[in-house]
Amino acid sequence: MFIDGKVCVQMERKYEVLNQYFGYTSFRSGQEALIDAQLAGQDVFGVMPTGGGKSLCYQIPAIIMEGVTFVVSPLISLMKDQVMALKNAGVPAAYINSSLSPRQIQMVYQRLAAGEYKIVYIAPERLLTEGFLMSVRAVKISMIAVDEAHCISQWGQDFRPSYLRITEFLRRLDERPVVSAFTATATLEVRQDVEQILGLRDPLRITTGFDRPNLYFEVRNSKNKPAALLKFVAARQGKSGIVYCSTRKEVEAVCQMLQDADIAAIRYHAGLSEEERRANQEDFIYDRCGVMVATNAFGMGIDKSNVSYVVHYNMPQSIEAYYQEAGRAGRDGTPADCILLYSAKDILTAKYLIQIHQENELLSEAERRLVTERELGRLDKMIGYCKTSACLRGHILSYFGQAHPETCGNCGNCEGPFQEVDITTQARMILSCVRRICDYLGYSLGAAGVTRVLLGNADKRIRSLGLDTLPTYGLMRGVPREEIRKILECLEGQGYLRTNSVHGGIQLAERAGEVLFRGEEVKMRVRGQADAAENKRAGRQEKEESLRTDEGLFAAMKVLRSQIAKEEGVPAYIVFSNAVLRDMAARAPDTMEAFLEVSGVGKYKAERYSEMFLKEIKRVREDGNDGESGLG
Repeated sequence: MFIDGKVCVQMERKYEVLNQYFGYTSFRSGQEALIDAQLAGQDVFGVMPTGGGKSLCYQIPAIIMEGVTFVVSPLISLMKDQVMALKNAGVPAAYINSSLSPRQIQMVYQRLAAGEYKIVYIAPERLLTEGFLMSVRAVKISMIAVDEAHCISQWGQDFRPSYLRITEFLRRLDERPVVSAFTATATLEVRQDVEQILGLRDPLRITTGFDRPNLYFEVRNSKNKPAALLKFVAARQGKSGIVYCSTRKEVEAVCQMLQDADIAAIRYHAGLSEEERRANQEDFIYDRCGVMVATNAFGMGIDKSNVSYVVHYNMPQSIEAYYQEAGRAGRDGTPADCILLYSAKDILTAKYLIQIHQENELLSEAERRLVTERELGRLDKMIGYCKTSACLRGHILSYFGQAHPETCGNCGNCEGPFQEVDITTQARMILSCVRRICDYLGYSLGAAGVTRVLLGNADKRIRSLGLDTLPTYGLMRGVPREEIRKILECLEGQGYLRTNSVHGGIQLAERAGEVLFRGEEVKMRVRGQADAAENKRAGRQEKEESLRTDEGLFAAMKVLRSQIAKEEGVPAYIVFSNAVLRDMAARAPDTMEAFLEVSGVGKYKAERYSEMFLKEIKRVREDGNDGESGLG
């Protein structure tokens, strides 16, 4: 591609813009190439993990290029956060969505026409409105950036029909601008679909990977979820976290349980009034309340950087949904926990939700069957994640088609206190039982039915089906029911068994023959003391952070940040993220020049906040106090 002198000058400016507005001196993987391509007039498609710096990939070219960039975004909360952060960094930006009154939208149009904005976020529903189409006629559009681009694909887990308006809007423009697409979670099939629907022209495709090394993943099989959650959250008082539940009813119960334990928790689901949802979301974003208990209606587009944990009280319906929701933790790059509390009942709930979501009158019967089949296939992959004894991070990365090491060292299956035991004998018993049940009945039973046969239960159903006559009846009598369940899950996780996605029956998988007929051995990793492992990991995490940071100074910085945020009416992380404050506390700058060396501090913010922070740093270092701010 030929690059003229003007474009070369623009490319040279990217480092200046990166430092001046965002406070960084170098780009992350993939960012520079994507930025250069857009500046050169080329379409791009970037797949980058949450927290991987996707927004900078279109914000920096937007600041440099002549004209205005429109960013199509799916949720109001995302737009508000992004625009607030841009304004705080000194970038003229605005948003257009249903939260604005007609008068406010008209004011945005007027300022847009006057050339006052460099970046405007817009909801896809607004693209084809008469007012917007008229307002952009006389405006030079430098770029259309599509955020959460997977929403345009019907094969994705979060398809939004309104995203199809993007292509119609592009067709109506006299001159097609650069088009860029970005997403964090998309399979190869979805990525190909996005590119085709948007009509990207010879795009630069960059996938920096899906991995989030700072996130710790763990699946916990708990008989008592309320107690497990309460213990986990209580140990993290003062930290910000999200607890996801599958249903509104569960949200209400879990939130009440936490509140009864004197934990500052609030709720969020579609059954609440818009006013309460907005108020609760703001309380969480502004750190007035530490724990948000919510359905998946909450979170997409939330740019809160200091979420230190995400707990899934129930299993989500797909790995895409799980990774997107879990990825709301640790957006500032600091260590964060992603815990899934799993039980077999979650499978039934997920199947029920999939079924009712497909009751769409706009779909034909054939289309409904196809969609249901696809969603049940995704659910199977999610169940596999919950049951695997292999690396959890690796399981996720494999799903998205990314190569990875066999172990990651930062998930419950890699780091936990496991020992490997030989279960070949038990595996043969179970596989033989499953085989004989299917041969005898002509269909398969669920895990509970198989377990009852193995234990030799003489209940009415077992006798009426004649299963008490099978050679495998009572074969594992005396073995704890929970142990059989764990072996069943292990066998499924290793590909010896599979669960029918429609009726839930357990069937032999292809590999079962290797154990039954060809002498293959089966190993199972057995967990030791989980609490000891968690305490060890948490202690190491705290120690690592303490080694990097002056904790007293860090505490003082947080107090000062909170005061500034309250005065300015913005969330604390908009002023500076925790990661920035930790670097600030580690460096303890004493001059404006040194303050600018803090990672994440740009020129605009330095001019705005340096005097207050330098003064507080000096006070704490001289007084050597406990970190309480001396500001009145």
